[in-house]
Amino acid sequence: MQPYCQSRFTTVRRPTRAVRIGNLYVGGDHPIVVQSMTTTPTLDIDATVRQSIALAEAGCQVVRVTAQNVAAAKALGEIRKRFSQAGFGEVPLVADIHFLPNAALEAVEHVEKVRINPGNYADKKKFQVREYSDADYNAELERLHAAFSPIVLRAKELGRCLRIGTNHGSLSDRIMNRYGDSPMGMCESALEFIRIAESHGFRDIVLSMKASNPKVMIQAYRLIVARMLEEDMHYPLHLGVTEAGDGDDARIKSAIGIGSLLYDGLGDTIRVSLTEDPVYEIPVARALAERAMALWREAPVRNTPDAIDPYTYNRRPVAAQIVGKASAIGPLEPPRVLVCAPDGWRESTASLTEELRAARQRFRDLPIEGLIFRISQPSDLDRIPQIREAVRSLTDFCVWDLAGVSIGDAKEADWSTCANDILVFYFHKHESAPLEQAMRLARQNQLILALDADPAAIAHLAPRLQNPQDRLLLTLSTTDPHDGIHPLGAYRQLAEVADALPGDRPIWIRNTPATSIAPEAAFSGQLLEASMLSGALLCDGLGDIISIETVPSFPQALTLAYNVLQGARARTSKTEYVACPSCGRTLFDLQSTTQRIRAATGHLKGVTIAVMGCIVNGPGEMADADFGYVGGAPGKVNLYVGKECVRYHIPADQAVDALIDLIREHGKWVEPEAPALPNGPI
Repeated sequence: MQPYCQSRFTTVRRPTRAVRIGNLYVGGDHPIVVQSMTTTPTLDIDATVRQSIALAEAGCQVVRVTAQNVAAAKALGEIRKRFSQAGFGEVPLVADIHFLPNAALEAVEHVEKVRINPGNYADKKKFQVREYSDADYNAELERLHAAFSPIVLRAKELGRCLRIGTNHGSLSDRIMNRYGDSPMGMCESALEFIRIAESHGFRDIVLSMKASNPKVMIQAYRLIVARMLEEDMHYPLHLGVTEAGDGDDARIKSAIGIGSLLYDGLGDTIRVSLTEDPVYEIPVARALAERAMALWREAPVRNTPDAIDPYTYNRRPVAAQIVGKASAIGPLEPPRVLVCAPDGWRESTASLTEELRAARQRFRDLPIEGLIFRISQPSDLDRIPQIREAVRSLTDFCVWDLAGVSIGDAKEADWSTCANDILVFYFHKHESAPLEQAMRLARQNQLILALDADPAAIAHLAPRLQNPQDRLLLTLSTTDPHDGIHPLGAYRQLAEVADALPGDRPIWIRNTPATSIAPEAAFSGQLLEASMLSGALLCDGLGDIISIETVPSFPQALTLAYNVLQGARARTSKTEYVACPSCGRTLFDLQSTTQRIRAATGHLKGVTIAVMGCIVNGPGEMADADFGYVGGAPGKVNLYVGKECVRYHIPADQAVDALIDLIREHGKWVEPEAPALPNGPI
């Protein structure tokens, strides 16, 4: 299979066709386009126009509106007219179509683009298990050809664009039975429709491969690009993590999935799906797009492949070892979380321990596994024994970061209380003698040596790092691009160098301030930076320790690290929510309902709950969920266990209590501890 990108180390934009949507172009050499979707009932024309205007004024460049039936599709004509009269004639409108070809044929008359979901458009999704012979399968493809061709021909005649928008949660039974619930199935579903369009000479197409699980989403987009290259297709990509939810969790999941692909040069238009007012999606999407475009390079600095299989998730194997008194690093262990010690640790040991105790009480499910103490002056070394004893019952281990002192100074310190702690040594290529001293210091005091150096320096040092008995891990504290290599690429290179050393050395992902792409002072910018780098690495199977040192607030840094791990499906520390962003199909107030469910169930560690406004993607996106809360009719809710609907048409005002009863029946309910405080944003 051909590589899906020109380089996994330098951001070189993938070459695509330039596709016209009204007067806007997507792909080619055009900037990344930001879009969103209205949440109002489409037949409420006034409300839909108002929300479309609000989105456009916020910087949304493409506005999508659901057309769940022919009446809604007809309403798009008046919506387009009033939106243009308000001064937004240059902003394209997109009709979102799922089940009804007749609605698509009506919608294409009024708007610049129509989104088709292959799994729902003239196809079947009843979760039936059956075998399809080749003859059966070909007969289904002929039926699809007949059903899809009319919209293709009309779009071609009118100069419209089509998005073939595959969702992980709405693959047809035919695809599921042949390819399974897999990224390959998502790709084949889209390719079937592309081939039909191309048979009519139609190529004004944009593709999307959305999933609520960032790992699945990333693999599906990589795979569709590789598959398109095999068939000489070069369509632009629309990126998004669907059903991401709300709050920081949704922004993290979106930044992980979208950001990972943007790093690799993929993506021409993006949407950040939030279960919030859609206006709030725009700043997040714009921030991600700006980061990506700042990284674009004309040619790869390096285009050779690395050892990671980009189409299948496998965690990088590392040698198991004990850290501190209770933690371990290893292939069966979750990534460990480090956090910088609260400010003021030099001045008062009492205030340090008081703050740590308060944090342990507040964040009961977020253990403070490792504390980083930045040793910036020799006098800091004198306090190590006192500090180590003070925090011994409050953290598993300490990290002594020799940021401002020499190994000569460190040799004089008392390390007798620090067995199984981590010692950070910053190596610059020609400092081989201090390295030997650092390794000797670590051996003598049973410390783990964290070697902070760029991959080229590690490769230079390889002859000195051959003793498998040395307890060593590798890291990069600077995340600035170096010689055209982006931060993600630098860590991928570090993993290659680590694999060449004996002992399967672990990797510590450090999020430290970059200077080439200045992070915003606001927490939102720090959240996106950390999610893009750490989340992308975790989804590649890299990373045994994580620290977010760009966030000055101790509680925020701790929470963000665990939330990134959860967003990347690398470690679970709280309830996981899969929630759609709402649209005109939604059968209840999704935002308030999601908040009520979160308030009632947010203490259920390790439980996944899906909150879906309608049946379109609900059962499918609940493939990874334990329980589902899905709009079944106006004012009525259906409850699911996995993909199976077990209770129908529960009145909406009783549905949250019914969900709790269902969770209790299946043995997943625990009573919240009092006084329980949320692990969410600070």
